Amino acid sequence: MTKGLKNSALMLLTAMVGFGVTGCGTAAPTAGTPNNGAAPKTEPATATTEVKPADKKEEKKLSGKLVVYSAGPKELAEAIQKGYETKTGVKIEMFQGTTGKVLSRMEAEKANPVVDVVILASLPATQGLKKNGLTLEYKDAKNADKLIPEWSDKDGHFFGYSASALGIGYNTKLVPTPPKEWADLTKEEWKGKVNIPDPALSGSALDFVTGYLSGKGDSGWELLEQYKKNGVAMAGANQEALDPVITGAKSIVVAGVDYLTYQAKAKGEPIDMIYPASGTVISPRPASIIKTSKNPDAAKAYIDYLLSDEAQAMIADTYLLPGRKDIKAKNRPGVDQIPQMKIDWTWMDTNGDAVTKKFTQLFK
Repeated sequence: MTKGLKNSALMLLTAMVGFGVTGCGTAAPTAGTPNNGAAPKTEPATATTEVKPADKKEEKKLSGKLVVYSAGPKELAEAIQKGYETKTGVKIEMFQGTTGKVLSRMEAEKANPVVDVVILASLPATQGLKKNGLTLEYKDAKNADKLIPEWSDKDGHFFGYSASALGIGYNTKLVPTPPKEWADLTKEEWKGKVNIPDPALSGSALDFVTGYLSGKGDSGWELLEQYKKNGVAMAGANQEALDPVITGAKSIVVAGVDYLTYQAKAKGEPIDMIYPASGTVISPRPASIIKTSKNPDAAKAYIDYLLSDEAQAMIADTYLLPGRKDIKAKNRPGVDQIPQMKIDWTWMDTNGDAVTKKFTQLFK
C-alpha cells in the first residue's frame, strides 16, 4: 500500500540563534593622567546583564501549526493533542482514521504533501514509509533510549511509542469456555460465529496475518482457508469486527486488538480476551516525521511529547501497551505476560501488499 508513494522533496526550516555578551566593568585611569596614589574613580554600573557562555544555545521557540495523521485511538489522540498544544502553543490539525485510510490519504496528497507526523497501527507499514524515503531522521528524541528497541528504528526514522496485542476476543455470556488456540476456531461449534478484521483497513490485523504467515510459510494459509470454510466473516476494521461480539450478534473476534476489548470490558460489556499459548503478534504503533514537513521543529517536539512521562501515562490509561520499558501497562497483561510467536518483520513488510490482496480475495 505504501509502495505507490514516491520520494518527496525535503523542506526543512532552520533557525539561526545569535548570542550577545554584555557586561559592566571598572573604568581605568586615562593614559597620561596622574593618579597621585589615589584609588581610581569608577563609573557607576547602570545595568546588570547575565553573561551567557558563547557556546550555549537557546531552545528554539515553536510556532505555527502541526498536521498529524493518526491511526487512533480517538480518545488518546485527542488527549495527546491537548497536552501537546498546552505545552508548546503549537496548534494541531488532526486527521484520524485506520492505517489504511491514513495511507490512502497520503497517497492522494503525494503531489502536494501536507502532513508533518504520521502514526500508524502497523510496524511494517511504517517501515515502508522509511524504505520509500518519506521519513525524516530524528536521532535526539528525548526518552528514545527507554523505548522497547524492537518497536523502533535504530536510525530515528520512527518510534514505537505504544502497541497492542492480537488475540481472541469473546462474548462471556455466549462463550463460557473460550477456545484456547487459533486452530480451535475451525471447529464446527464456531461455524458462522466468528469475525476477523479486514487487514486492508486494520494495520494490526495485517500484522497478525503477515506475522503468522512469516513463521508458518505457505502452510499458514491452510488455517485461513479453514476459517473461511467455517464461516469466519471479514468485518471491517477493528471496532466494526468487535461490535457484533459485544452485542451478541457474533460470539468471537479473532485477531482482534486487545485494548478495544479491555476498554469495553471496563465499561461493563460482556467481553474478554485470551492469547493462545502458541503465541500471538504484538503490533507496535510507530510515529514518524515526514521528510516534507513544513514545521520539523514542532514535529520533533511532538515525538518528544509522545515519549514523555505524561503521554506514556495516557497510553497506559487507554489500555494500550506503553512503548517505554519503564512504564507499566495498566489493568491488562504486560508485554512479558503475552506469549509471542516468532515473526519476521522484514518479510511482513515485503509481502504485506500480496498478503492483503490474497486475503481479501479469499474472504470476499
